[in-house]
Amino acid sequence: MDLILRTARLTDGRLVDVHVADGTIVRVTEAGTEVAEAGTEVEPTDAAHVVDCAGRVVIPGLIEAHLHVDKALLDRERPNPDGTLAGAIAVTGELKRGFTHDAVRDRARTLLDQAITNGTTLVRAHPDVDPVVGLTGVEVLLTLRDEYRDALDLQIVAFPQEGIAKAPGTLALLRQALAAGADVIGGCTYNEATLAACHEHVETVLDLAEEFDVPADLHADFADDTSDPRFALAGHIADRVAARGLHDRVALGHVTSLASLPPVSRGAVLARLAAAGVAVVPLPATDLHLGGRSDDRDVRRGVVPVRELWDAGVTSAYSSNNIRNAFTPFGNADLLDIGLLLAQVGHLSGPDDLGRVLEMATSSAARVVGVADTHGIRPGAAADLVVLSTTDPAGVLLDRPDRNIVFKRGRVVAETTRTTRLTTRSKELTHA
Repeated sequence: MDLILRTARLTDGRLVDVHVADGTIVRVTEAGTEVAEAGTEVEPTDAAHVVDCAGRVVIPGLIEAHLHVDKALLDRERPNPDGTLAGAIAVTGELKRGFTHDAVRDRARTLLDQAITNGTTLVRAHPDVDPVVGLTGVEVLLTLRDEYRDALDLQIVAFPQEGIAKAPGTLALLRQALAAGADVIGGCTYNEATLAACHEHVETVLDLAEEFDVPADLHADFADDTSDPRFALAGHIADRVAARGLHDRVALGHVTSLASLPPVSRGAVLARLAAAGVAVVPLPATDLHLGGRSDDRDVRRGVVPVRELWDAGVTSAYSSNNIRNAFTPFGNADLLDIGLLLAQVGHLSGPDDLGRVLEMATSSAARVVGVADTHGIRPGAAADLVVLSTTDPAGVLLDRPDRNIVFKRGRVVAETTRTTRLTTRSKELTHA
């Protein structure tokens, strides 16, 4: 046995011992219970590494299902002048002209290191692919995927931020990115000149998904309402996915305009998404920051209604999306912070709701990115685990606990220890 986590508290409150060998969980037993194996006693000393969790909560590794690693931390170079989506695209488009492999690599490493420290063990990254930046982001992430493989799994999405028909040459670059090893084909369905061109964009992305046998992950419906039909394509995409038989192989990010629809219409779109097995990934930090910019009263905060996703049976995750750039000038690659924000915006509260939000960054996110078979705290799953500084499962989002130990396939990849000393009372208290 390589590792045993003793007295780990699961999110359902149970205290267990987690036994790990060769980077995989082999047993989860009631805390303190030794299990005989092949007629021999299993002793604590059989493990090379024993961690006493002392009742602290242990969760599976967190999953960033939608993160723009190549564009992170650009705000230090040039912020968004008006805070709009159009402004963000324009500013970033100009900055991309100066991208170098070294600069993208340095910013990406900073972000990935931060994500690992905060308990993330898998990132689905969306580097831009277009005639301006070429394959710079993809090439950098291909090298980082190998560099970080012992600490983090990195899925690479070939993402046409500038459109496909709108940016001639992009289709050929997408093919090159997929041939070079990109894991997922991306899409930006609204960034074409006409509705017909947006429909063709969807077809092109799904064609590439079939040709290269990869999943698809599209940015969709990123507007305050559906007055521009280019921003109302979620139902159309669901229908096309169903027609092609791509069930459980397509995800949509944002989908903000869904919140503007009347309940009956909204429910109909959600039903189509659920039937087609299309996942939805709200990105609350970006959706809130960029949304409602034209409203001078009752400013709309277009985040997809999460409870309705759950009720409709739509597979869903959430993610940080952009961090400290023109699209989102905030963030620390901390999915627990983003989960708390999503709960606050989505009128979600109480242990059951908060537990489901946490699942959106763990087990549900694993389904979105296609690793459900190897994720979780159960025999056969990869030992991607996070020991938190709280003993209260209900406090995982509320308390913003430290990620005391982060394991990737049973190996410690990050540790955080903090001591707070309260000296304002007659008796000194120490918390470590």
